[in-house]
Amino acid sequence: MQQVKLISAENELKFSLSGEIDAATSEDFYAQVSAAYEHDKKDVLFDCAALTFIDSTTLGTFVKIFKKLKADGFNMALEHVRANVKKLFDICALNTLMEIRS
Repeated sequence: MQQVKLISAENELKFSLSGEIDAATSEDFYAQVSAAYEHDKKDVLFDCAALTFIDSTTLGTFVKIFKKLKADGFNMALEHVRANVKKLFDICALNTLMEIRS
């Protein structure tokens, strides 16, 4: 089960991600983030401390969000990314495009 929760919207949209986000839930993840972003366009930060699993579909969803923000002149970052999740970003070299904080 995955959860996407908007936890702050002051200087940036900060989402807390938890559980698993995979092919079955990535569309819902995208819809929730997009709805918040369309309502209040600004930089997006994902707190991934409680995110335990993602798959390749979710990587694609992060890329889709990243491209949308970049096209609008905004930035995206991920923080507190667990080693097993970060490994996927590293393997696909997405860590060279997206800001991934410790």
